[in-house]
Amino acid sequence: MPIDISALSETVLWTVTFVGAFLAALWLSLVIWTFRDMRARSRDILAQVMAALVVAVLLLPGLLIYLILRPPKTLAEQYEQSLEEEALLQEIEERRVCPGCNRQVDEAWQICPNCLTRLKKPCVSCERLIDLAWTVCPYCATTQPAPEATVYEKPEFMQTETVANAPVEPAPEPAGTGPTEPSLTEADGTDSDPA
Repeated sequence: MPIDISALSETVLWTVTFVGAFLAALWLSLVIWTFRDMRARSRDILAQVMAALVVAVLLLPGLLIYLILRPPKTLAEQYEQSLEEEALLQEIEERRVCPGCNRQVDEAWQICPNCLTRLKKPCVSCERLIDLAWTVCPYCATTQPAPEATVYEKPEFMQTETVANAPVEPAPEPAGTGPTEPSLTEADGTDSDPA
């Protein structure tokens, strides 16, 4: 069976043309993909163009270099992460803590159960809880009395009299000796000893 060289060369030509077109399309699609991917990861136009040029000139090694050097997150992922962080910070800021012990307290508590710090006061008219610093109830518009000045009182165990006001008690007698009666001469102030 004879081989037709013209038919074979035409088949090889079509195959080479198809493979060449496929490689050109692959090259162009990698350049476009790199540009779009970099555009999704950076707002810098120069970085977008440079990434596309590296892939266009170096093809697969350029793509590998781009994949190593590209920013890890897209702009949308960075935005979502910043929103999540902002939401967490807002949640942390909204938590009410006791000014005395910095422990978390409930919004409806009047005092802290840990350190007994007063957190809120009831309104004099409607009895709803309001902040200590408020002078008007926001619920019933009643003016609140001025906060009373708190006077620090010492606990009983700390209250002692000063030395000048304290009564002087006699020192106890040594053991084994009873109280002695003063002699008559000692009471007069005269000395009974003639020496």
